[in-house]
Amino acid sequence: MWAPLPWLAGGIATALSGCTTLPPVTRAPVDLETHAGAAAVAEGSATLDVLTFNIEGLGWPARRNRAPFLRRIGARLAELNAKGEAPDVVLVQEMFSPAAVSAMTKAGYPYQAWGPSRTQKRRRPAPDAMAGPFRWKKGETGLHLVGSGLAILSRYPIVADASEPFGKHRCAGFDCLSNKGMQQVRIRIPGVPQPVDIFNTHLNSQGASRVPAARSGAAHAIQVDDLAGFVAAAAEPKVPTILGGDFNMRGAPERLARFDAALDRLTMVHRFCAAPASPCAVRVSWDGDAPWMDTEDLQLFADGARVRVTPIRVEAMFDGAASGPQLSDHDGFRVTYRLDW
Repeated sequence: MWAPLPWLAGGIATALSGCTTLPPVTRAPVDLETHAGAAAVAEGSATLDVLTFNIEGLGWPARRNRAPFLRRIGARLAELNAKGEAPDVVLVQEMFSPAAVSAMTKAGYPYQAWGPSRTQKRRRPAPDAMAGPFRWKKGETGLHLVGSGLAILSRYPIVADASEPFGKHRCAGFDCLSNKGMQQVRIRIPGVPQPVDIFNTHLNSQGASRVPAARSGAAHAIQVDDLAGFVAAAAEPKVPTILGGDFNMRGAPERLARFDAALDRLTMVHRFCAAPASPCAVRVSWDGDAPWMDTEDLQLFADGARVRVTPIRVEAMFDGAASGPQLSDHDGFRVTYRLDW
């Protein structure tokens, strides 16, 4: 998460929030969900390819000259879609600027859903808020200058969607300038007997929040518990589930321990694929015995009642290698899952 100086707040409000408008959500026709079960085959398998990508979609003064890079991200995804080589689903974080929104709408995906906007209020019961005194010079003003920056793009029909902001004073430092939160979509894959629930989030940063570690950690803990409740409430019971995003837990075992305890129903892809007997092909460079501690960008998964979910390949995108040029301060993390029933 970006960390602008306090005196830039007025400029940020003008540059980042004034003209950023989210397009309508594009969902499948209602009758698709009604009749989808009849089209499912009794036994089989399919693949689902999911990319999580923090696109660094910040405007001036937080970042300069990001628009050309964002356009290239959108154009690259559109090019891959035209060739049938794009990820099936993209989980986007830091889509804050108008240029970022425009790039994602032009990425070639027919179904698109957006996370909480700048002004979206909570609908679910609110968890405990952070204690004062609030660091208003570090962004804890109670005012959001941008939305959550979240989006989910899908080539498969989105039949339902939901989103929820963490809410006022459930953040720390400069992260509070955005209305961070969580989003969910339910997609239908032809022939698969169950839909798949997919979740996306961006949790409170560490040093970039510019507040003491204890305070940013407390905000992160509130958000993790909120995320666990949102997943439990929004996911259809016994439906296969995938969760991805920018979790801001790199090198922070205390954050990870809280996360593991709250979301113990889900299995982390890094852990599954790093296991010696894993069927997962690892096409990224992982150092050490705990590669999940070296990144902010993660995915997790859970089986459904009828559909088993297995990661079979992990790779990077937009990392400066063959997958494409490095166009963000994050690499994309791409996971291919096999769905068996």
